[in-house]
Amino acid sequence: MFSNFAKNSVECMNNRQLFLQHVAQTSDAPLALEIVKAEGMYMWDAAGKRYLDLIAGISVCNVGHCHPAVVKAIQEQAQQYMHLLVYGEFVQSPQVAFASLLTQHLPAQLNCVYFTNSGAEAVEGAMKLAKRYTGRTEIAAFNRSYHGSTQGALSILGDEYWRNAYRPLLPGIQHLEYNNFDSLALITEHTAAVIAESVQAEGGVNVPQRKWIHALRERCTATGALLILDEIQCGFGRNGTLWAFEQFGIEPDVLLLGKALGGGMPLGAFISSHDIMWTLTNNPVLGHITTFGGHPVNCAAGRAGFQALLDQDLVKDVKAKEQVFLQYLRHPAIKSVRSLGLMIAVEFESFAVNKKVIDYCIEKGVLTDWFLFAAECMRIAPPLIITEEEIKWACAVICEAAGQP
Repeated sequence: MFSNFAKNSVECMNNRQLFLQHVAQTSDAPLALEIVKAEGMYMWDAAGKRYLDLIAGISVCNVGHCHPAVVKAIQEQAQQYMHLLVYGEFVQSPQVAFASLLTQHLPAQLNCVYFTNSGAEAVEGAMKLAKRYTGRTEIAAFNRSYHGSTQGALSILGDEYWRNAYRPLLPGIQHLEYNNFDSLALITEHTAAVIAESVQAEGGVNVPQRKWIHALRERCTATGALLILDEIQCGFGRNGTLWAFEQFGIEPDVLLLGKALGGGMPLGAFISSHDIMWTLTNNPVLGHITTFGGHPVNCAAGRAGFQALLDQDLVKDVKAKEQVFLQYLRHPAIKSVRSLGLMIAVEFESFAVNKKVIDYCIEKGVLTDWFLFAAECMRIAPPLIITEEEIKWACAVICEAAGQP
């Protein structure tokens, strides 16, 4: 009787109602757009309305939605094999090929890749790695930093509003001030690692001062703390170089990747030297383990997406496209624009103003969003394939929205 009642109730609901009823929600006001197709720069909803994607699934779809090479790689790998065994036991060619390709385009000491399911899991793995390698327990991160929502990642996340409801969190965490030289003195011989975003994303695109990030690197070296750079949201060409840290003339001990890494599929990674990574193999054995991390289909997709990024040389035009945005994002309601490549924050007077602009843009077919720690700022992080004409049209819509009463 109950099952028949439930079945009849489901049959009477549309997808939006089913979504709100049966899919766990993260807010009380989700966008609830029902997208049925995505390709290149665009998404289409169930009514056929087209949206220009200015956020790339939050910096995921750097080569665009459903890139043909990525789709082909997924189809071909799915026909060969999918899950075989927990990560690290079998030689799986998609993992090997992607790890090899990544390390060819990284500094020499970043030569060993541990694939995970997500960026947050990469953060968790890197925290364990730092403790295991150094024998220390303290970790330093930065205020207004975002590293994920799992318990460990949340412990280092740099905003008390988001942390407070889930205490107690990990002990031994210090939060420093980004771009503040005095904070660096808090990094000591007790610090296992310092985790920093190469560019603070959710803080509203905060770019490090070159002298400061060099001082951070030097302080970590002097104290024996590992420097972990989080390029989960940046990286993969988004900032105008393949990796954001290249622009500052430093190299991390550990690099964190995610989002764009999978070409649209779920994939993360922490990357370090073979020597540092080897500590996870003993005392205890299986020092870090995952069932689905480095899934062969996801690695095949990620490799195809990364190869497409390289083959199409998408990085070379990022800075020029940034300048087009900066040229046309001009309106009295816009207080400032912060950017590094195609990672842009457009600041308004308040979140209320920003939200009105965002809602108007979505109504007009331009999808954008806001930042967790800078709610007054609009997020712009489009696929790198965006054209100059699309940029100009998007900016015109944003400025039109900013002028609405």
